[in-house]
Formats: sequence, structure tokens, C-alpha cells
Amino acid sequence: MAPWVIKVPRHTWRDGAVMGTLVLASYVGQAYGLEFISSNRSAFLTSLNVLMVPLLGWAWGARPDRVVFAAAALACLGIGLMSYDGGAHLLADTTTVLGALAYAAYVLLLSGRSRLHVPIQLATAQMFCMALMGSVWMVAAGGWDRTATLPQRMDGELLAGLLYLGVVASAAMFFLQAVAQRHVSAEKSAVIYAMEPVFAALFAWVWLAETMTLRALVGAVIVVVAVVLGELKPAVSPRESAPS
Repeated sequence: MAPWVIKVPRHTWRDGAVMGTLVLASYVGQAYGLEFISSNRSAFLTSLNVLMVPLLGWAWGARPDRVVFAAAALACLGIGLMSYDGGAHLLADTTTVLGALAYAAYVLLLSGRSRLHVPIQLATAQMFCMALMGSVWMVAAGGWDRTATLPQRMDGELLAGLLYLGVVASAAMFFLQAVAQRHVSAEKSAVIYAMEPVFAALFAWVWLAETMTLRALVGAVIVVVAVVLGELKPAVSPRESAPS
């Protein structure tokens, strides 16, 4: 993202810093929770952001269509069938839900502000703010000596994973979201994002030869139905989705 840094205007840095903080909080909340709970339970709790988006929008004065509320609730039900497996842990569950809340706030803010920025510049601002905060946190948590030896402790597999997570799962995701949410409301975006576990199950089947249980298959179908339902009627416009 470095080639676009010098072209990022001040107002984009301001919004990018706020959005980057929200995304980093969601990542950290989920990562901490995964130390104590299963990935399936984490996926279910994280999926609650689908329902949090219209609820937060409603609390901030927006008026989402009732169909979008129904679709969000239906999507949560479907993801629950796909992911939920018990194994509660109060602190881990709480941090994961707070991470989901931070991401819901991010989706709302992005829908409300994305039209004010050039997508690639907004993505760049978010990435650099997250990288700066993450680097400071890494040094503070691990100490300078441990951080300084990090390059020597990396191998090819780790570098490949970091490259994918940085380029595809972060930079490309921020850019595509900034482009798409100029035209799609926050509520509809959240329901569409509920397709994530469906794609995860598909890739697991193709690459890892994993199979889905009947319950998971029913949940995947419900998620798809929720996405279609969320597109049937127009929801609140992106300009009304978040406070300015």
C-alpha cells in the first residue's frame, strides 16, 4: 500500500484511523477468544455482527427495512447451525462478542463515510494505522529483544501465510469493501458477509476433503436464503446507515 501513502488526504487519515482501530479491536477480540474456545464457537459468536449492524443503525437513528432485520436474524440462525458446538468460556466469549460489536460498528461507519473517500486511499489509511498500532503493541507485549529476533525465527511457510493475510485478507478486503459499500447499505452488507462460513465450508471440502454434516448443510442453505431475502427489498441508504 506504500505507493498511495503520500496521496492520502488528511480527512481520509482521520476516518482511516478510526476504522482501522475498530477492525484491529475486532481482530484482537477474536484472536484472544480463540485461545480458550473452539473455532466453531468463535465463528458463531462473531457472526452476531450480522444482527448487530441493523440494531446499531437503528440505535443511531437509521430506519432499516424489517426484511433486513429478518434476514439478519435468519443468517445468525444458519451460522449457528453450521458452527455452534458448546464449550462456553465467559471471558473468551465476552471478548469475541465485543470483537463482533467492533466490526459491526466498522461496517456501519464504512457505509456512512466511504463515499467521501477514494477507495484505495481509504484502504491504505486503514492498513497503515493498523500496522502502526499493531507494531507498537507487539513491542510493548513482547519486549524489544524478542521483537528484534523475529526475522530469524520466521520460515517460508510463516512468510507465505503472512503474505496471504496481508495482501488478500487485509489490503484487498479493505479496498473491495471501500468500493462496494459506496453502493450497498450497512445492513445488506452485513447479511452478505454472513456467506463467509459457507465459503469456508466449500473450500474445506475442495482443499481438505472435509465433509459437512446434515445440520451444517441445513445451516448453509439458511444463510443463502437470508442473503437472498436481504436483497429482495431496498434497505436504508448508505448515507443514512451511520452518523456523520
